[in-house]
Amino acid sequence: MAAEVFDEIQLPKQRLYNGVPFPLVLSPNPKTSHNSSTTFTEAIKAHKPWLESRLHEAGAILFRGFPVPSASDFNDVVEAFGFEEFPYVGGAAPRNKVVGRIFTANESPLIRRSLFTTKWPRCVPEFPSKLFFFCEVEPGSGGETPIVLSHVIYETMKERYPEFVQKLEEHGLVYIRFLGEDDDPSSPIGRGWKSTFMTKDKSIAEERAVKLGMKLEWMEDGVVKTVMGPIPAVKLDERRHRKVWFNSMVAAYTGWEDKRNDPVKAVTFGDGSPLPRHIIYDCHKILQEECVAIPWRQADFLLIDNWAVLHSRTSFTPPRRVLASLCK
Repeated sequence: MAAEVFDEIQLPKQRLYNGVPFPLVLSPNPKTSHNSSTTFTEAIKAHKPWLESRLHEAGAILFRGFPVPSASDFNDVVEAFGFEEFPYVGGAAPRNKVVGRIFTANESPLIRRSLFTTKWPRCVPEFPSKLFFFCEVEPGSGGETPIVLSHVIYETMKERYPEFVQKLEEHGLVYIRFLGEDDDPSSPIGRGWKSTFMTKDKSIAEERAVKLGMKLEWMEDGVVKTVMGPIPAVKLDERRHRKVWFNSMVAAYTGWEDKRNDPVKAVTFGDGSPLPRHIIYDCHKILQEECVAIPWRQADFLLIDNWAVLHSRTSFTPPRRVLASLCK
């Protein structure tokens, strides 16, 4: 039985939605010995249906206290779940591969506020359904990963701004971003077009952009303008039979800023009309009010259903190293 392996515990500031904890937090059952990464991965395989049902119910599961000391062990955990890998092509944030299916989480510069997105932004037509995060090095201070239920944001925004949400549902959003040739570590969206599309060949980049539903316009000095959309800003989660907030509107409008990009121009309604500033910032406030900030401990890992949950990152005092894996 799953209870022989997993013990449900509580987290400070954990929320309850219809009696379901958010996030669900699991730790080792103290009466059962799973003190090696090998026995733990076997336990995951044996109880995968139960874990998936709990993920469907809660939207996110934090695993705390399990024997996952290294990136290699984390890779074994991801493999044990058996989800198909999702390649990181087209994303904005700079990342580096670590081992197997594992790469660094968003390595963009520290920011004062948390900008909710999916870190695989909800501004592309293809996206992972599940995300894993792993704390390899615990932050000196700060560095939490705030998470929030997408359907709660949709329902709150629809109640507060019904006409705005109606227009979003009718027209969707367009995202515009200017990429340099190479990665720019000083930028929060500093991934260059060569690493974004995993090629140095412009024609291959264009082919891969088309598959992502993205248009490219080549500029001077090796810069390329990317246009994504219109794409939906609200989607129907068919498994849970509810609409969800499925966009990177706030992140783009308030955070896509560097020497090439103006965040206010980075996202518009699908018809090209500008977004109302006061609503964007109020949406950001709602995200902050509804979120649960996950405080990382070394060897924690977090499994997120990307349909159900938005996530972010807060500023921190180094060191901090969080790794990630994306799954179809």
